[in-house]
Amino acid sequence: MAETAKDPAAHTSVWLEGKARRRGRGGGQPSGLDRDRITGAAVRLLDAEGLAGFSMRRLAAELNVTAMSVYWYVDTKDDLLELALDAAFGELAELLPDPADEDVDWRDQLRALARAYRDLLVRHPWLSPLAGTFLNVGPDHLAFTRVVQRVVRRTGVPTRGLGAAVAAVFQFVYGFGTIEGHFRARCTAVGMAPDDYFRHAMSEVRQVPPAADVVKEAGDIMAARGGDTVQEMWERDFDFALDLLIAGIEAMADRG
Repeated sequence: MAETAKDPAAHTSVWLEGKARRRGRGGGQPSGLDRDRITGAAVRLLDAEGLAGFSMRRLAAELNVTAMSVYWYVDTKDDLLELALDAAFGELAELLPDPADEDVDWRDQLRALARAYRDLLVRHPWLSPLAGTFLNVGPDHLAFTRVVQRVVRRTGVPTRGLGAAVAAVFQFVYGFGTIEGHFRARCTAVGMAPDDYFRHAMSEVRQVPPAADVVKEAGDIMAARGGDTVQEMWERDFDFALDLLIAGIEAMADRG
């Protein structure tokens, strides 16, 4: 019977197909290359040019090799993007708190995890769309997930609510970090500092009557928000929102 082409929709994860362990396809592989080096170069290229500018051919040029040399170590572009995604989560390894350390309050550990995740999303704006695309079962992402789950277990929230508590905090962080990362990427793309871009955007918005009305109505919120810079506003909003979520977790734990 003739072999049929593999259905692209059947692809699950590079981590589930035995390909993540491969270090090359046998003899004759290109010298000077290995999967770690290729993955590191992919992360740097994604940081510099984003998902839209990423291609295997562009990556090969960065490595000064042919595209076929890269394919010696990965089967598809998706496989490489998934490896890059997990490698980015590897940056959190030294920041993960020890959930078994009962001398450290779970609230402080949860705040540390939330801030580390936010920083990662801002540092790598390409990460958020990939995180919503792949299964995220690489070792570094699983290490992060395991610590998150163990810290949230310390909150006292009933088991039936633990998943919701994780979602409340880390889906909030995902959204916040994604928007902040895209804002910074936009500032870089137009060659403006964040504060200058923010002032320019607000000036433009005030020239559109419906939008100007919304801005005027929210004037007291903006004034009370505080902060002389965009970064200060980001920080105050993030910290206060995170405190709201932690207070909610405390309330639900007390309710039992």
